[in-house]
Order: sequence, then structure tokens, then C-alpha cells
Amino acid sequence: MSYSIKQVSEKTKLPSHTLRYYEKEGLLPFIKRTEGGIRRFSDDDLDWLGLICCLKETGMPIKQIKEFVDLSVLGADTLEQRCEMLVEHKKSVEEDIKTMEKHLQKVTMKINHFTAQYEEHARL
Repeated sequence: MSYSIKQVSEKTKLPSHTLRYYEKEGLLPFIKRTEGGIRRFSDDDLDWLGLICCLKETGMPIKQIKEFVDLSVLGADTLEQRCEMLVEHKKSVEEDIKTMEKHLQKVTMKINHFTAQYEEHARL
């Protein structure tokens, strides 16, 4: 099955200009075009896009995502490098999660503290 850029935009909730940017930056190297130059996305392209969004949303810079895509294009000889990249990224995400959990605990403590204060104030 193939999809137009509009269909992909609707499916992924990504604006068309973002999809065009990703392609221009080399993040979607396998997109086919019709004879008229219209992009046609495949299910594999959607899978790639899902990975790109996952990496981006977990803090991987576009430049590093591009390195990952470039290695992927080179094939099986780069599997170890790609795996190492993902392992390092996973460690970074886990550190970010720990940091956010600490911040969340502090916010929760403040909510509890302020709630107790205003409830006490309301009783007076």
C-alpha cells in the first residue's frame, strides 16, 4: 500500500512541512515518487517515520538520527554500530527519566504541602 503526504500527515499527526523536512534532511531515504514527482510513502516508510519520531521525542538530535539512518542505508555491516547508538541513547533516556522522576517527586511534595496549608486555612 502507498500513501500520499496528506495521508501520512493525517496518520502521524505530523505537518506536511515536517515530513518534507525529514526527507530533505535524509531521514526518509526510501520514499518513492511518481513520474510527476509526487511522494508515495510505503508501510516501511511509516515504520521508519515511527522510529524517527520515537528517537526525536526521546531527545536524540536530528544530526544523530541522520547518522543512524545513514548507517542503516549501508546495511548489515553497520548493525553493531546502530545497536551501540541505540544502547547509548537508551542510557540517556533512562537518565532523563530518573531526573524527571526526582522533579515529579518534588512537585508532588509541594502539592501535598500547599494542599495541607490551604485545607488548614479553610478550617480556620
